[in-house]
Amino acid sequence: MIRQHIDNILAQVPSGRLMSVDLLRGLAIAAMVLVNNPGNWSYVYGPMAHAEWDGWTPTDVIFPLFLFVVGVSMVLSSGRSGEFPAVGRTQWGRAAKLFALGLFLAVFFYNFRDTSYSWFADRIEGIRWLGVLQRIALVYIMACYLVRWLSVKGLVVAAVLCSLGSWLLMLLVPYQNAAGETFQGQLLFGNHFAAWLDQWLLGSEHLYYRSAEPFAFDPEGVLTTLHAVSTCLIGVLAGLAWKYSGVDAASQRRLCRNWLLAGALMLLAGQLLHPLVPINKALWSPSFVLVTAGVSSMLLAGLYYLVDIRERRRALAPLLVFGVNAIALFMLAGVVGRLLIMIPVGESSLKGWLYQNAYQPVFGNYAGSLVFAISSLMVFYWVMWQMYRRRIFWKV
Repeated sequence: MIRQHIDNILAQVPSGRLMSVDLLRGLAIAAMVLVNNPGNWSYVYGPMAHAEWDGWTPTDVIFPLFLFVVGVSMVLSSGRSGEFPAVGRTQWGRAAKLFALGLFLAVFFYNFRDTSYSWFADRIEGIRWLGVLQRIALVYIMACYLVRWLSVKGLVVAAVLCSLGSWLLMLLVPYQNAAGETFQGQLLFGNHFAAWLDQWLLGSEHLYYRSAEPFAFDPEGVLTTLHAVSTCLIGVLAGLAWKYSGVDAASQRRLCRNWLLAGALMLLAGQLLHPLVPINKALWSPSFVLVTAGVSSMLLAGLYYLVDIRERRRALAPLLVFGVNAIALFMLAGVVGRLLIMIPVGESSLKGWLYQNAYQPVFGNYAGSLVFAISSLMVFYWVMWQMYRRRIFWKV
């Protein structure tokens, strides 16, 4: 039965498709859904939680990995011989739809247990303008212009400037709080130039960390989104390495080695920079860009060698089901996750009731929380499989 299922997945893969990229996208989105849906946020294993501030965990790599794949995919969509298209209605439409989907998730909530709850005040007047999908949209459209305008060397410079140039703003530009106190070069939770900019541009009521002091900020904020463009551009450069490589076996192996070596060097450089430039996801620091791009490049090299060179595809084939409908999976998980919290059951929610009565008693606190996330992902897989087998691919 499993063998037949794998055969059915692989039968739909177009000939000549770079399967490793679809698998990497599937890995990124599946991991994102997994870590975002624990049974109880109080019981999450360390590797499945974000670093509290400085430092990194495997979970911190997931979002940059997805942006890296966005960059690689931009090259693949143009083919080996094609040029990047002029930025027009198609690209802007895609970015607008992604941004709108992010806003939909931001407003899709209602507190049925609180009779005084005002959805309009909470979700419209206090809407969070930025988020994961909004960042993908903004990074994508900026990258579209850069890859259209710049040469390969220009893209390298742009990747450096988006990260390092913005980081210099974080260090050098002074800013003030409401009391008139002046700060400069702070890199603390709630006290850094990017936080000041978020609060000044968007208002504290529209930010994720709206209670942070002295400045509210958003982990997907304005300036740090510019930093994130660097991650996408490194993905573009990885894709260009594929585009300009040969199709013979020796060229494929050389490409794989180059991706692996580049990834290892970026990872090492990021770690060595950490004492001077802290690895920090919320700030999307240059060292964070290097570490996460390094891991992403090494994962791409590993999958490319295993799947596209050695053609060992069967074990990882289920990731294709996620990879070709990544945004659909993210939306499904986001809507279902919110519904489970919204539906009241007794003094808790449906999610809380399920965890406390079905998972926690059998598996315990932490394992039960993880099994809840895994079982949710399995349910989502079934839905994605129904779409895949019917060749329903939701292209945003």
